[in-house]
Amino acid sequence: MKQGTKKGALHPRNPHAGRYDFAALCACCPELAAHLRPNPRGDETIDFSNDKAVLCLNKALLGHDYHVHHWQIPPGYLCPPIPGRADYLHYLADLLAADHQGHPPKGKQIRALDIGTGASCIYPIIGSHSYGWRFVATEIDPVAVKTARLIVKTNPDLSQCIEVRQQHNREAIFKGVVSPGERFDLTLCNPPFHASLAEARASNQRKVRNLNQGQAGKPNFGGQQRELWTPGGEIRFLKQMARESVDFREQIGWFSSLVSKGENIRPLKNRLTQLGAQQIEVIKMSQGQKISRLIAWRFNKAI
Repeated sequence: MKQGTKKGALHPRNPHAGRYDFAALCACCPELAAHLRPNPRGDETIDFSNDKAVLCLNKALLGHDYHVHHWQIPPGYLCPPIPGRADYLHYLADLLAADHQGHPPKGKQIRALDIGTGASCIYPIIGSHSYGWRFVATEIDPVAVKTARLIVKTNPDLSQCIEVRQQHNREAIFKGVVSPGERFDLTLCNPPFHASLAEARASNQRKVRNLNQGQAGKPNFGGQQRELWTPGGEIRFLKQMARESVDFREQIGWFSSLVSKGENIRPLKNRLTQLGAQQIEVIKMSQGQKISRLIAWRFNKAI
């Protein structure tokens, strides 16, 4: 397993390293100011167990760092932590760099497929701004599809490089959204991590207790059922993704996904090897005390 950067550090190209500049962020999103409070050292911060505070922080970061000034998600939908989402994209860019003279490729010639983009459309926003890539964002939830399309439509820079597609087949991942003859350089996915609603709720309660803030059971990032859990959990979902990837190996370069549970890496690598993957990379990422990882694989050196 590759170590991305030193423990606790974001990717070197991630613009969110270090402390937030709350003065600049409040200038982009004035409503954020109402959520500022001092931490034990007297520095300004927000209550990360407060979903409204996290939402305002995201709006401010998207406006300040990505020039997205019209962004809103429905109540109860997943509000993703932007620094960690950005890390995933920067590590994917490093994978592409190996086939581009060691430099992360930029421009619309690179096409990416975001599986389960959610209402936030966060990966296409970050990737299109950071690298100029074109994105197809897929989603099964009709409310999330409508919201993501509205975000793209109301931000002119996004409308030039992001297309949101509805996935109508609940049993499929790539099928139905990748057209015959269509080519992508990479795919990315943040799959549902949990196997049941009870497991998702228990995880959220642990998260709140770890923050030592808010009321037990109150979600700080929200999330609908399809965003948080799926029957069989992430290992079942990712094994299905691996199976389907075989059918699209001539159309897609790198397949990838976040993997929440470290114990799922070995069986996934074994399954991908059985399916004929020629290259498998596992990259460990670290943001503060949180450890995450991505797995990426491909069947051919180039598409």
